[in-house]
Amino acid sequence: MEIRQLRYFVKLAETLNFSTAAKELFITQSTLSHQILQLENKLQQPLFQRNSHEVSLTEAGQMLLPLAKETLHAADNCVLQLEELKNLSAGELNIGVTFSFAGIMAETVTAFLRKHPRVKVNVTQSTMAQLIEQLENHELDFVLAYKPTMAHPKIDSQILFHHHLAAVVSEHHALASRDAVTLEELQRYDLVMPRRGTQARNAFDAAVAETGFRYRIKVEMNMVYLLFKLLKESNYVTVLSESTVAYERGLKAVRIVETNVKERLMEGCIHQLRNAYIKKSAKEFIRMLGESISKLALTGFSSPDQR
Repeated sequence: MEIRQLRYFVKLAETLNFSTAAKELFITQSTLSHQILQLENKLQQPLFQRNSHEVSLTEAGQMLLPLAKETLHAADNCVLQLEELKNLSAGELNIGVTFSFAGIMAETVTAFLRKHPRVKVNVTQSTMAQLIEQLENHELDFVLAYKPTMAHPKIDSQILFHHHLAAVVSEHHALASRDAVTLEELQRYDLVMPRRGTQARNAFDAAVAETGFRYRIKVEMNMVYLLFKLLKESNYVTVLSESTVAYERGLKAVRIVETNVKERLMEGCIHQLRNAYIKKSAKEFIRMLGESISKLALTGFSSPDQR
């Protein structure tokens, strides 16, 4: 069995179309058919059901697909580790980030690319659940997000910093002159909030679940930059983590202070696949991210070793 044949098999399994798979592999359709047939002969069982209308996986093909992907990933890692001996002169870095960490990530991406311009950086912003799924599928090298409420058996989480939820407002808002605000006080203001499912929104909903407080939520959205623009041009208030606006001019994060402080404390983490190879570029990016976090600690929220 050849690595090349496994690549052909996986591509055909993903497209279920010989013509499309051949084009994406930059080979002829006859070459693809011949290699798949050789693989099936080697395994002594068909991997695809073929007729004039469609192609589908057999039971054997369905079983082979995840194994083939793991094998190809391991083979690619062998090449990757050798390439990375060239002192970050090539390669790609795939990073996942949740809604609240876009600002921190942007700062470090800029610094990283300035130092390592030949490394391509791909950043995906999505929900925690979607990013963890991509991490498990080896589509991401690491994820920057809050620590989940439940431990994941395949994921290692390294805490980078601790911080609180905050009321975020325009620098011209009446609350901008305050150092702190309570959840009870926030009932007086019109709110524009991140959509349910984001970690900051989940933390806010959990904090107010048993208070009986009622809030005037006028807008919900999952686009952080549009949310920032709306805040700057209006008198709305939102609730996010402090770090979300760390590098955002024109906005002020006012810490939410309650007697139950622990509920408002959140842990920003690097999440990586357990026992997976960690790229040199990922290690370097995480190091630079840690330096950026240390600088931000001076503005109000803390890294783990400062608590």
